[in-house]
Amino acid sequence: MAKPKPRLGRGLNGILSGGKETSSSGSAPKKKATPAATSAPPKRPLPPARGYQEIQVSLVKRSPYQPRKDIPTEKLQDLANSIRAEGLLQPIVVRPAGKEFELIAGERRLRAFELLNLKQIPARIMEIGDASSASLALIENLQREQLNPVEEALGYASLMKDFDLTQEETAERVGKGRATIANSLRLLHLNSEIQGFLGRGLLTTGHAKVLLGIEDPTLRGLLARRIIEEGMSVRETENQVKRLNARGSNQSTKKAADPGAENSALDSLRKDLEKHLRAPVQVKQTGKKGRIVIQFTGNDDLDRILQQLGMR
Repeated sequence: MAKPKPRLGRGLNGILSGGKETSSSGSAPKKKATPAATSAPPKRPLPPARGYQEIQVSLVKRSPYQPRKDIPTEKLQDLANSIRAEGLLQPIVVRPAGKEFELIAGERRLRAFELLNLKQIPARIMEIGDASSASLALIENLQREQLNPVEEALGYASLMKDFDLTQEETAERVGKGRATIANSLRLLHLNSEIQGFLGRGLLTTGHAKVLLGIEDPTLRGLLARRIIEEGMSVRETENQVKRLNARGSNQSTKKAADPGAENSALDSLRKDLEKHLRAPVQVKQTGKKGRIVIQFTGNDDLDRILQQLGMR
């Protein structure tokens, strides 16, 4: 009978088992694993680091370094059904926290046990510091491909902020290239609306990187909604960004040479809005303030405009 494949990536298994795979039967490797970091002696006797033990689900508390923000209910139910039918193939990983335990890896598995109302869960207990705990939590989620691009970026940012790490040091801890970390962190420069689109899978990382080429957050938001509404590809988005930037450059040049260039820019914006909304639009500005007036004819027309604005 073929051995079941462990659910963690080989890299994380290597870290947790001292570089050696743990057999599917749960038997310990011959060589005792070395913890990633040791901050203080254990406050109470612990089982051998190479073994697993059953611990109370109620004693496991969530890690403050968990990068995963959202777990779809249907996926959690699927995992619970699998555990009910086949059992848990990979124990969770925890570290001692007084009389309780802090979760390092296995958020979905723990929630599935809670969903099944099971009282005990197999766990691997490790003595490691905060930085190592945060790194392992992020690595596990990256290997399982559970994080959306925004959660991944927030995970890297948290490591850097909480433990005063550079991009290069963060890359070394999670086994990624420095350029990968840098590109991921750039996504956090997008406004919350676009990050929400990205997190829900309405936009791809490719779209998001192209949108970063637009400096004006308003135009960036308008284009993001157009991408979703029209199903634009990344290449089509690139072309749109080039046109918008070229128009902005031309308008800046005209503004420097012509005092009326600002009115021309507002008129151009008005035309873009009218084309996008298919409705009459007025754009008025006084000093640094202004207002945009969108005209509609009847409730049906209003609903259509609100849908174009992503509000329905």
